[in-house]
Amino acid sequence: MIEEGPPAPKVLRMVYFVGAGFLCTFAINKWREMEKKSNLKQQEKNQQADGGGLLHQIPADSVQKAMK
Repeated sequence: MIEEGPPAPKVLRMVYFVGAGFLCTFAINKWREMEKKSNLKQQEKNQQADGGGLLHQIPADSVQKAMK
């Protein structure tokens, strides 16, 4: 049987784990930013096609639901 060496030091494993966490967080934030820009572009395109945006679609006497 082949003898294995000692496992990597705990600090090194922790650094790998934290680094992977930062990398995943960066990737998630980048993805959200790209999706947000895509949605904004789509909304702008829809508003230009509609010729005015939401103000023309919502009656003046309607009550809007507050979003948290």
